[in-house]
Amino acid sequence: MPDTHAVLRPYQRQLDLIAEMSQEFAASRNIDETLQHGLERVAEFVGAEAASLFLIDEDSGELICRACFGPVDIRGLRLKPGHGIIGRTVAKNVTTIVKDARTDPDFGALIDEKTGFTTESILCAPLSVRDQRLGAIELINKAGGGIFHPGDRQLLQALGASAALAILNARLTAAMVQQERLRRELELAAEIQRGMLPSSIADDSPIMGVNKPAHEVSGDFFDILELPDGRIAFAIGDVSGKGINAALLMAKTSSLFRCLAKFHRRPSKLLSAINDELCETATTGGMFVTMAAGLFDPASGSLLLANAGHEPALLRHRDGRFTATSAGSPPLGIAAGLVPPDMPEAWLTLAGGALYLFTDGLTESRCDKVMLGAQGVRRLIGEMAPRPLAQRLDAIIARLAPEGVPLRDDLTLLIIEDRRPPPLLAKRFDACPECLCDLRHEVEAAARAGGCDAEAAADVVLAVDEACQNIIRHGYAGVGEVVLDIRHVEGTGLVVQLIDFAPPVDVDKIKPRPLDEVRPGGLGTHFILSAMDEVAFVPPPEGAGNMLKMIKAIP
Repeated sequence: MPDTHAVLRPYQRQLDLIAEMSQEFAASRNIDETLQHGLERVAEFVGAEAASLFLIDEDSGELICRACFGPVDIRGLRLKPGHGIIGRTVAKNVTTIVKDARTDPDFGALIDEKTGFTTESILCAPLSVRDQRLGAIELINKAGGGIFHPGDRQLLQALGASAALAILNARLTAAMVQQERLRRELELAAEIQRGMLPSSIADDSPIMGVNKPAHEVSGDFFDILELPDGRIAFAIGDVSGKGINAALLMAKTSSLFRCLAKFHRRPSKLLSAINDELCETATTGGMFVTMAAGLFDPASGSLLLANAGHEPALLRHRDGRFTATSAGSPPLGIAAGLVPPDMPEAWLTLAGGALYLFTDGLTESRCDKVMLGAQGVRRLIGEMAPRPLAQRLDAIIARLAPEGVPLRDDLTLLIIEDRRPPPLLAKRFDACPECLCDLRHEVEAAARAGGCDAEAAADVVLAVDEACQNIIRHGYAGVGEVVLDIRHVEGTGLVVQLIDFAPPVDVDKIKPRPLDEVRPGGLGTHFILSAMDEVAFVPPPEGAGNMLKMIKAIP
């Protein structure tokens, strides 16, 4: 009668090995070491001369040897998908016993030929979890010339399943660690980006902006840089693409603006310099930046604007009309020299209005489930215009990006407004004698509305008329434009500003001639000085030629 314990002993040992290996796989912190150790134990337990473990490369689909045991080290060996007995086992997801490898049509003897090792029999089991195939484990040549039997097959199949589960868990754990690392990096990148945006803007500032990222990091940016002379450099940009690469290019462009704006006052030269620098140090091929930059002069309420492929800027006048200023050059970062230093610039006077600069995230936002579009942007701006600047920004963002509603794209908005008292007269006109007749009537009406009596109003008309004639005759001597601004300033009186774009005058040469010198002309300066209480040429806004400031005191 057979000894029952003797019969069950090999199966008990197999179960013990499976339990031990499963526990090792589950507790492993280094899956490669555990697989190597497990492969050696299985080969010794079964009595195999050699063993190997192949995993599928997720990128190429090839089978790569990750662990091996025996006289030949084949780690790193690559097999094409479906190649050999291992490839067949993975494809069919079935454990295979090959009693005579030389007669198997899928057996490849290349390794034997190179190493001198002779493969006789093979036991190969797939590494899979349900339908997800990870690779295969292979035992070669039963020691003593024997053949692999069904018990060996069951053991290898069980260990293969356990190993596959451990490999899958290890990959999932690694993926979770990677995701957590990326999440922390994105949080850090977002924090750095927020730190690059203007953070200390005074409540009474005439320029404010907001950036609302659609995701953790943004490809949009804006910046505001107050200069020592009281002017304000500003910029807004949108990087093509999404993700970290766009965020890095955004940070680079924003840093270049802050650095170069201190040396290039003309926005055209500034954008050209940024473009050349981006092209010279480009690391992300195919990406570009749409960007608008300008210089705002709060004293005159005027600004100079350059636009490189960005959304058109919208000037909302005091009467509710809109004027759009489109791009004058291609975007930045495409090719050096594509954005020339003499690219077109727009000289704008706000005259109590406000300039709106924004990224396409605004026009492509949805309001009441409908894309806003260009006309929708104008309607929204008009609706929010009566609000103070800071509240206006908040109200626009709240309308388009309510809490809890994800954005489709980054949304950035920059508003520049004229904070001076409302003008009594703000006019841009051609410098020609024919325009002066109507202008005299408009100036008189503005002066009377500003508190001047008839005599003081006549003085203002005389001064403006003489100054304009000087600009027409001596400044342009031909075609040009003049910008006139008249407003009442409490405690000062009636303030008149005349801006032209003629060559700068030599102030030292502008002196009234003696009244007793009899000759035609030359008394305009005398009349201006006599009619007004203060007269002075002041530094003109960037892009203009001259700026004459005159004050008429009002009792």
